[in-house]
Amino acid sequence: MEEKRFENEELTAAIVDQTSRALWEVGNVIACVPDRLWEKEYCDQPLYKHIYHMLHSLDLWFINPEDPAFCEPPFHIAGLNNLDLNTDRTILRGEIDSYFSAIEEKIKAYTASLTPERLLEKPEGCRHSRFELILGQFRHLHTHLGMLMGWIIAETGEWPLTVGLEHPVPEGQTGIFA
Repeated sequence: MEEKRFENEELTAAIVDQTSRALWEVGNVIACVPDRLWEKEYCDQPLYKHIYHMLHSLDLWFINPEDPAFCEPPFHIAGLNNLDLNTDRTILRGEIDSYFSAIEEKIKAYTASLTPERLLEKPEGCRHSRFELILGQFRHLHTHLGMLMGWIIAETGEWPLTVGLEHPVPEGQTGIFA
């Protein structure tokens, strides 16, 4: 069997495609969370805080965790993204939805601007390459989406849809169960 080799442009195209698929799945899983579970605690934290932790990390770490221009979302308070700290701030579903939409737009614009050369560069002030940051966030998303999906499945008996490598990404809709 002949080994498939990616050309550099194919690599960036794969990153754009897989990022788009991953972001759709994030939005779908969030939309599949029943209201009755939004404030239910898992591992000593409300479900919404697990979602915020995942999104905040994606927002901060996907592009450049050392970016001096990074802005916290308007509802952020110290420690809100830390799953080891209890905070008094409840995050409303609408706040999460708006925050996710902003992250999705920012990341899609960023991945569309990537070139093979830029992937190997380290963003200003960062010790990791752009490629390492992207892979790190895919790993982080994998962990947290798995936990969220597990809790949703355990509580509802339904499995949020995932799109894999070849299934078309549903346009304009989320909250879809398989």
